[in-house]
Amino acid sequence: MSTIKLYRHPLSGHSHRAQLLLSLLGVNAEMINVDLGNGEHKQPAFLAKNSLGQVPVLEDGDTVIADSNAILVYLASKYDSSNSWLPIDGNASAQVQRFLSIAAGPLALGPATARLVNVFGANLDHQKAIEISHNLLRVLEAHLQDRDWLTGDRPTIADIANYSYTAHAPEGDVALEAYANVQAWLNRIEALPGFLPMQTSAVGLAA
Repeated sequence: MSTIKLYRHPLSGHSHRAQLLLSLLGVNAEMINVDLGNGEHKQPAFLAKNSLGQVPVLEDGDTVIADSNAILVYLASKYDSSNSWLPIDGNASAQVQRFLSIAAGPLALGPATARLVNVFGANLDHQKAIEISHNLLRVLEAHLQDRDWLTGDRPTIADIANYSYTAHAPEGDVALEAYANVQAWLNRIEALPGFLPMQTSAVGLAA
């Protein structure tokens, strides 16, 4: 049995990005579902793993990593000897970090939040989240005009961090039809060997 455990929820895009990189790296891990609906993530046993009470959490032997972007950095650093998923060159690494910040900022406040309203019934400003989503998608559309990946000439954890919530944006009533470059980028990620899709929800524009 693998010593790696990923505590996750199947409808969490943050969880999916960690699970996706594990799959792309060919790293075996035990998936442990956390019952968010019944508040398992707020119980002492889980809070001991992540005091913020959020999924995902990665356990690799005695190492415990909370936060999805931190997990991506850890996995790429430890299990990718080619350093392609997280470049070590200063400029290339900085560009990846920029898009990790985008994933934690506009992506979280836009597509992820809009989806939270429809999938989980979150009491959040849906229209504001949709507005933020389209602002971000316009930036990504222009950025991807003459490139295949968000940074460099190959996929990195920048792409993985931004994939799940972008691909599932229609579940939050965020349409992707106007963003051909973004859709082509999503398709390229989905064509990678080892790609693992995220569970869909028939809500919003995806209903």
